[in-house]
Amino acid sequence: MNAQERENEGRGQGGHVLPDDTVPLRPGPVNHQATTFRETYDSGAGNPAGERRAPIPSPAGEPIPEPKRSGSGASGLLKSSAVMAAGIFVSRITGFLRTLVMAAAIGVGTLNDSYQVANVLPTMIYILVGGGALNAVFVPQLVRAMKQDDDGGDAYANRLITLVMVVLGSVTVLCVLAAPLLVHMMSPDIAADPRRMAVTVAFARYCLPTMFFMGAHVVLGQILNARGRFGAMMWTPVLNNIIILATFGGFIWAFGSFTDSGVGAATITPEGVRLLGLGTLLGLTVQALAMLPYLRDARFRLRPRFDFRGHGLGRAMGLAKWTLLFVLANQAALIVVTQLGTKAGSLAERAGHSGSGITAYNYALLLWQMPQAIITVSVMTAVLPRMSRAVQDENLTAIREDISYGLRTSAVAIVPCAFAFLALGVPMATLLYAGADAEGARGIGYILMAFGPGLIPYSVQYVVLRGFYAYEDTKTPFFNTVIVAVVNAAAAGACYLLLPARWAVAGMAASYGLAYTVGVGTAWRRLRKRLGGDLDGSRVLRTYARLSAAAIPAALAAGGVAYALTRALGSDALGSLVTLLAGGCVLLGVFVLLAHWMRVAELSAMVGMVRGRLGR
Repeated sequence: MNAQERENEGRGQGGHVLPDDTVPLRPGPVNHQATTFRETYDSGAGNPAGERRAPIPSPAGEPIPEPKRSGSGASGLLKSSAVMAAGIFVSRITGFLRTLVMAAAIGVGTLNDSYQVANVLPTMIYILVGGGALNAVFVPQLVRAMKQDDDGGDAYANRLITLVMVVLGSVTVLCVLAAPLLVHMMSPDIAADPRRMAVTVAFARYCLPTMFFMGAHVVLGQILNARGRFGAMMWTPVLNNIIILATFGGFIWAFGSFTDSGVGAATITPEGVRLLGLGTLLGLTVQALAMLPYLRDARFRLRPRFDFRGHGLGRAMGLAKWTLLFVLANQAALIVVTQLGTKAGSLAERAGHSGSGITAYNYALLLWQMPQAIITVSVMTAVLPRMSRAVQDENLTAIREDISYGLRTSAVAIVPCAFAFLALGVPMATLLYAGADAEGARGIGYILMAFGPGLIPYSVQYVVLRGFYAYEDTKTPFFNTVIVAVVNAAAAGACYLLLPARWAVAGMAASYGLAYTVGVGTAWRRLRKRLGGDLDGSRVLRTYARLSAAAIPAALAAGGVAYALTRALGSDALGSLVTLLAGGCVLLGVFVLLAHWMRVAELSAMVGMVRGRLGR
């Protein structure tokens, strides 16, 4: 969740929700370019600044044609991108499997809502305390120290690790003691029910210490990234996911699945709470400790250092003000949605409609964000270093071309995925969450449908903000984030007040896309002004219009097929599988035919690339 990409962007790895688009790392002037906090969990990019620009790898692993520049390809970037893409894919898949086992163990109702609230707290607090600043300010200082200091930056890195551990250790102790207050802040509705409150506080006291290990994992991973070791940051979250899978699997073995036990806040035993809580804590602990062998391999020695003064840490802290404000805006919106979602879910469950609360929202969001994490992040991870170099060269044309390329290339997959969620969200959810109750699975499906169209502005926003990050500008993204957060929170509040409890959270999911639509309009105008009034807008708009014109009829046809098959076969696992396969084939076939007929060049290039790859 939610450190959110909620995060978290997860909405992220490590069982925690990441913010939607957390603070970026400033590109350093030397050595390896840095990435956003979400990307450190999802990818972990890097490119030696002295290298010439390499062809940008596509999600399928092949370069897609782009405007030609001078220079040759860099095999190091391609190799790193392959490691990142594999890590993203495996981590996302195991993270998604984790949610399926969670749903099978404790359902998608109020008990899981309690677990979700407890599990999002450490990520929120970690980011507020310093997670965003760590990435936006301190890591570039670390890169500079590697280049400029006689010891290769080892002393600076050890000071940074010591500072992070001391601060997070102290905050963790205070938060564990203040767990009841934090739960009340996140959900007054839970606090009003003594039994739910007791269970949520118990979960929180196991989950809150994970912020310490989360910080350790991030700072150790960034030290490795700065030394050109990208694999650890990508693959260690898989260990956490495996432990969570084993934990909830063990819960099913000991207490039975949710469909058999119907476990809830009033019936879960202290042993059950302890099992889930300790498993969650163990997962993040192992994820952090697994970084140590990689550090030894990189010949970095961990040594506590408390001589903080006079070594640049204080100055770096002064640079983090926009980072802190950025994070505060994200977290304020998260708190509003969490509070309203848990209350709406509780009201809906009392009326007999499970799968209508914050758990269903988070599960749908995780599935909805997967195309973004695999496609858009992969494309822009390679594009951002190119744009950063273009900024240094004051080459506005190259920056515009890279922004346009990132938007058009990612759109080939993002646009049909958005309409696929809209058309096939229910059979997707009823198939994947067949282990939970049928009503809860359908509730997740309705929320996934509401999220669907918003994937397009969400992806566009991600690409456009990379333009500001290439200029090392965090002030403009902060103001843009405030706009998105305000619209999201206001629209979520309106949905809670105006819609029936069963549909309130689905309305909040639609509000998420609305907020990013408003944010895209603002960010686009500001970036266009910075780049001299031109962002290749007509070409980009034409590509999105053609892709949408192909996707809408495809979604209508697929939705009709899905509706008919659901009525005929039902929505159990087998019926949902047949419905999803048939609807997916119809959607893909109609979309490709129409897009080919409309001569969408980007799709033709990708299809040709895939054919060539399969033919080898």
